[in-house]
Amino acid sequence: MTIIKTLAKGQVVIPKAIRQRLGIKPGSRLLIQLKGEGVVLKPLPDDPIHALHGVLKQGGPSTGELLKWRREERARESRDRA
Repeated sequence: MTIIKTLAKGQVVIPKAIRQRLGIKPGSRLLIQLKGEGVVLKPLPDDPIHALHGVLKQGGPSTGELLKWRREERARESRDRA
């Protein structure tokens, strides 16, 4: 576990070891999500189309799973607004 400080504009520096492990380079895009009382950062692929290549061959998520995920997402959004 690493403790970091925020900079003047609310920016944070992701430690080098973590950037290297996740392949985060200058200009990389990250997804940020509120999760309970914390924040989750996930690196996004440079080429989202290429990253999804073959997902259906591996038995991607069913429509039911996608609908369940969206219901959970809406509930989280409602809680965040409250």
